[in-house]
Amino acid sequence: MAVSRANKRKNRALSQLFEMALGTCAIGLCLLLLPFFIPKSSAFAAVLPNFQPIIWTGAWVALATGLALLVLHRLTKSKPPASPPPRNTPAAWSADVFADIEWRRFEAVCEALFAQAGFQTQSQSHGADGGVDIWLHSQHADGPVAVVQCKHWNDRPVGVKELREFFGVMSSHKLARGTYATTSTFTSDAHQFASANGIHVLDGKRLLELIATRTTEQQQALLTVAHEGEYWRPTCASCGIKMVECDPAKRRSGFWGCVNYPRCKMRIPMRKSGDLA
Repeated sequence: MAVSRANKRKNRALSQLFEMALGTCAIGLCLLLLPFFIPKSSAFAAVLPNFQPIIWTGAWVALATGLALLVLHRLTKSKPPASPPPRNTPAAWSADVFADIEWRRFEAVCEALFAQAGFQTQSQSHGADGGVDIWLHSQHADGPVAVVQCKHWNDRPVGVKELREFFGVMSSHKLARGTYATTSTFTSDAHQFASANGIHVLDGKRLLELIATRTTEQQQALLTVAHEGEYWRPTCASCGIKMVECDPAKRRSGFWGCVNYPRCKMRIPMRKSGDLA
């Protein structure tokens, strides 16, 4: 997964270099620790002093080589070039802001929005979230009082399936309150299920209405959160790092890929405009 075949070969070589460096360091550590694991009563222990200088020399050579390979890997692994932002940063909130930002920025905006409401928030930037993006805490209660799930979708509404899964998470944590926020919309079945099970739903329109109730300073603070860093470039949900653009292969559309490929195979399709999926 790279922008070109040359980059794909480079990534594969870097991965092999990293594995070689770790393996060489491991050999050095094993040689250093070897004398401590040999029983004193064994036949090898009697002749060990004769070979110990050789073993120690080999151990330190292996460690030095491994560390040198790690440094070489670090220096060789270049950072992906930054793409220009898809459009000028807007000065006020609108649906275009949700369309421009990536999913991690959307979660950060939601977290900041609840923090402005007086909650103490705790989020998880990447990895398995167990169906929870933001935990809401109150100074008057022990443990979380509610949970928030964020879905940055532009091409389809959130359905009842997603709401049922979220309700299962609420039930497993014995929480009566939960909020499901999306840049998209909800199906009618999802609205009915949410209403019947104590789930507060916020679609893109209602989120903008909620933001509009904040002070001018608070709205600008939320805009700053939304446009922090490379806000248009998606974050790998597994590794928590920015992804890179990958050219289409075999007439397929382009996609965003993780820089840790092949260890991480996470990918996100691009829209036809080249912006975020």
